[in-house]
Amino acid sequence: MFEKILVSNRGEIAVRIMRTCKRMGIRTATVYSDVDAQSLHRMLADEALCLGGASSQESYLRMERILELALSSGCDAVHPGYGFLSENSDFARLTREAGLIFIGPSASAITTLGDKVASKKLALEAGVPILPGSTQPLSSLEEVFSMAQQIGTPFLLKPVHGGGGKGMRIVSRMEEVEKALAASQNEARKAFGNDQVFVERYIPNPRHVEVQVLADHHGNIIHLGERECSIQRRYQKVIEETPSIAVGDSLRREMGRMACALARQAGYTNAGTVEFVLDEDGKFYFLEMNTRLQVEHPVTEMVTSIDLVELQIRIASGEPLPVKQRDVSFRGWAIEVRVCAEDPERGFLPSSGMITRYYEPRGPHIRVDSGIEAGSVVSTYYDSLLAKVISWGENREEARAALIDALNGYHIEGVNTNLTFANAILTHPAFMKGDVSTGFMEEHFKDGQAKTKPPALYLHYMALAATLVYHNRQNLVRASLRPMAAQVGGVSPFKPRFDYVVKGGDNPLELRLQQADPASRNWEVWVDGHLYHVTTPPFEFYRRRLKLEIDGKFHRFLLQYSGNFIRTTFSGISRTLEIYTPLEWKLTRHVPTPPMEKAMDHSLPCPMPGIIVQVQVQAGERVYKGQQLVIIESMKMESGVASPYDAKVEKVLVQNGQTVDTGETLLIFEHPSRKAV
Repeated sequence: MFEKILVSNRGEIAVRIMRTCKRMGIRTATVYSDVDAQSLHRMLADEALCLGGASSQESYLRMERILELALSSGCDAVHPGYGFLSENSDFARLTREAGLIFIGPSASAITTLGDKVASKKLALEAGVPILPGSTQPLSSLEEVFSMAQQIGTPFLLKPVHGGGGKGMRIVSRMEEVEKALAASQNEARKAFGNDQVFVERYIPNPRHVEVQVLADHHGNIIHLGERECSIQRRYQKVIEETPSIAVGDSLRREMGRMACALARQAGYTNAGTVEFVLDEDGKFYFLEMNTRLQVEHPVTEMVTSIDLVELQIRIASGEPLPVKQRDVSFRGWAIEVRVCAEDPERGFLPSSGMITRYYEPRGPHIRVDSGIEAGSVVSTYYDSLLAKVISWGENREEARAALIDALNGYHIEGVNTNLTFANAILTHPAFMKGDVSTGFMEEHFKDGQAKTKPPALYLHYMALAATLVYHNRQNLVRASLRPMAAQVGGVSPFKPRFDYVVKGGDNPLELRLQQADPASRNWEVWVDGHLYHVTTPPFEFYRRRLKLEIDGKFHRFLLQYSGNFIRTTFSGISRTLEIYTPLEWKLTRHVPTPPMEKAMDHSLPCPMPGIIVQVQVQAGERVYKGQQLVIIESMKMESGVASPYDAKVEKVLVQNGQTVDTGETLLIFEHPSRKAV
């Protein structure tokens, strides 16, 4: 067994790998960039080695430097995690040539399976069903047209190399081929340095289901069941679960058999994932094989009680798999949410900054894999993934309810995250029924918001939670100055009553609090005539988190308090609630609001920090509302900045390659008063 392993990665996956190494008694070293000098993964490693630089190219992609540090620090092996160099065949080869063990498959397996066309050929040889399409790389318009005519529309254009959805295009009509091919090749060329593509039939609204495999150096191959990964945005997974509600025992066995057959055909060793698409008839087709540990591996660990990182390490050290296929058992259900630094309310723009407040949820069946803590800096140089929250239950509903409660109590401030958005998915009626596909987002969400109205019950819970906080803070002095018997309505002095109006949407809610007695923590709360029995803890509003027992069940809320404005978040809903007494509400209704004229801003501000990839306009050019003017790269994602209105560009203030910050002026539009006569 290894004595010391270099973890050549960062963030939550580096922390997760080190956790298993520590349990196994293996010392760890890790690498870090200048930007990550105070990172959690650096602090938790037995030894931290500086790579320097900031960008991935200057740090975590420096193969020779990483291997030098591994050798100089006395490491036996290198674990690449996922992302960065994890699927780089050159890095796997160089690691072994340096006399170190690469904890992953062979360089040749990575090369073959990383080529989408070569892997399809391999799948055919192994008897794995594949989608109709090309089995050779295509580069010309004529080749693509010819193949498209054979399989018909709709079809997918996909880069031969790379992943993450980059360069993929759905073509619905033959007239779209030329434009789609140009866009696909351009994006693939920039992302992967190769513009070759292939064509395969597109299945509308498929499920994305993958199978975890493990293979040792002694010819043993097993699978650990499937994961449902259909909830995606821009081809990036958001929520994963196991088992899949669409996969029964017989289909699971068949998909597992096919995944193992492909791994055997490829001469594969270590952990890998075979990805399939599943159509509405339950037929599955090979998509690709990922030659690394997957982001979503914890859900498999939760239902099998198998530590995948431990088995990766044991396989790499030469040990045979300690379990046979007949020994693998599945218990319960697990669901995972990826927590990312992005702003769903602003088109999922990346968010960066310092984590100012941080609290992780806890529970007997809750797991958090995190790479951050209070004080951590989220930079623009790396992926937006901050953490993962995983829940387990005896069944899907138990796991779903536990995860919703965990996300309700997960507190991150300093950067925007997708926590509320993820919870909105978990509480959506379609997800609750298991009616999911890769088109789930487009069908049920728009601009980061669910198309359906939130349940009235949830809004009532939010109103009563916010009002209890407001009442607790604002009415202590008022209650001490006013005798309880003075309450209106002839209420007993032992059962004081307080009336409020809560505004947080189109219709205000009338709310009444009534206490059993002055010392009691039990409340009767009426919200628009609906009665709820609420028990508060010894009232402590701790770090903006609140836990209430409502009608016998506990619920968690996040609240940000400012006067009578309370930003309340619960189960995928976030509202700024205004709390008024009946008299205050009556007065505000009669106070006229002065008209406000919004002046047109004649500059284009930068919506996020990042690097200018391309300026697409020049001074003097006429532009139109919605036209993309500047492309910015942040957190490994390119985003366009569009013109807010029809105008003429007066001056461009940025250039390609320039670093910019949020709010910085990118260009100035011509002001009407400055137009030439």
